[in-house]
Amino acid sequence: MKKMFLLSSLVAFNMLYANPVDGGVLVFGRSGDSSTLDPSKATDGESFYGTTQVYDTLVQFKLGSTEIEPALAKSYEISEDGLTYIFHLREGVYFAPTKYFNEKVEMTADDVVFSLKRQFDEKHPYNKINGPHDYWSAMDMDNIVKDVEKIDKYTVKVTLKKREAPFLANMAMDFASILCEKYANELLAKNKAQDITRLPVGTGPFVLVDWKKDDKMIFNANKEYWGGKPHLDRLIIRVIPNPSVRAAELKAGQIQVMDFPNPAELKDLEKNPNIKVMKKEGMNVGYMAMNQKRAEFKNPLVRQAINHAINKKAIVDAIYEGLGSVADSPIPPSMWSYTNDIAKYDYDPKKAKELLVQAGYPNGFKTNMWVLPVSRPYMPDGKRVAEVVQADLAKIGIEAKIATYDYTTYLEKSKNLEHDIMFSGWTGDNGDPDNFLYALLSKAAAKLPANNYSAWENDEFNNLVTKAKETPNQEERVKLYEEAQKIFAKDAPWVTIANAVNVVPMLKKIQGFEIDPVGKRRFHTVWIEK
Repeated sequence: MKKMFLLSSLVAFNMLYANPVDGGVLVFGRSGDSSTLDPSKATDGESFYGTTQVYDTLVQFKLGSTEIEPALAKSYEISEDGLTYIFHLREGVYFAPTKYFNEKVEMTADDVVFSLKRQFDEKHPYNKINGPHDYWSAMDMDNIVKDVEKIDKYTVKVTLKKREAPFLANMAMDFASILCEKYANELLAKNKAQDITRLPVGTGPFVLVDWKKDDKMIFNANKEYWGGKPHLDRLIIRVIPNPSVRAAELKAGQIQVMDFPNPAELKDLEKNPNIKVMKKEGMNVGYMAMNQKRAEFKNPLVRQAINHAINKKAIVDAIYEGLGSVADSPIPPSMWSYTNDIAKYDYDPKKAKELLVQAGYPNGFKTNMWVLPVSRPYMPDGKRVAEVVQADLAKIGIEAKIATYDYTTYLEKSKNLEHDIMFSGWTGDNGDPDNFLYALLSKAAAKLPANNYSAWENDEFNNLVTKAKETPNQEERVKLYEEAQKIFAKDAPWVTIANAVNVVPMLKKIQGFEIDPVGKRRFHTVWIEK
């Protein structure tokens, strides 16, 4: 086996921020609430905002990058054939006591086996509780992981069914968070296993104190955190759906950091002497999915027509206001293997109409279009985007009725493919093209509950992205992903809309915050200047 030691960069990171001050309460304003606090049940960023504070993974992404660094595993070994991973756990890491589980339990191999096996072992007592493990399925982990075994108290062996190039990065994603087996077993004994989705117990930098749905989550610092005590005493994550209200509360100092500003209001925020605005190229894509369970969208000519009908540049200019660019590929330009040598769909209503006639819809058709109800980095104002698209489609005879739901319902109904057209987007979770192309567009991701919201099942594309997962050589993977992007563009299951810049306004006295390319919001290193 190849043995790999991971050097901790946490200490080095803290040295970048001289003289941090301990204490204080930070309030972060976001656009929507979490749907769950069980990381294996979540597929949405808002839920991961909560789970990231409480839980850790075996390895993690270095703050502000996609580089892997140690977390609960201090080192790992990979067999020569790439089928066996052995993780050596840190000793002396404890789950933080809470008001609902006031015990200090050491994290061991039993917890790792519990947390991972519950997602694929049908005999596991938590396998069927609270519904499917959506992210595990979307990442096709059932066809990747053969078994997870305890070697000794601090050593875990993971055996794969086949080579999986992004496997280690997968283990840094939230769905692979490590939960406390003893706590879970106590819930089970009390017939309260479902509580694990709202009352988390983890080893992370913060401890959940309270969660008022659609209002706020309150966390206290985990003062015995293995990665070093957080500087903040308390973190409050508030739900403030309206971006203008979030901005007003930031200017008033009622919140200290805000998510997803309205691009039209950004210049005003930048002029405020008490506010600074951090920006970073996003690893994301906003898109419109056309559900191929509907007869109209099974026809590629219809999908191509709609791609020609929508003026993407006008949308980006009017709504992203310089904080985005027109997207052509399902992966962003910042992702390795991205290519723009693919079919493009210039705004051309005349050609769109001709394609509709060829498809057998000379008079167009009626459809429903679901609007994203929360601001996301890849879609700051879903309602306005949908209204522009609605007007563009009307020009070629397609009458699209706009509808929306609360965020939890929106996600649930979309996963069940109940929509005709829906808007969504994706921020890469692990810095690998697999996390876009396979997770969102493979045949496996089209199975309910689906992450493939177009229900697009293309054998040629699927074979390419599947082969790429099993290919260790990155140059060969690049070629496979480039070919896959060409097939995607020609078949047009989405209208790719924009790649957006990540923007985070905050009070100038907030220090130590980094924009994560994988979309996380981490506050462990954040402190408030006095």
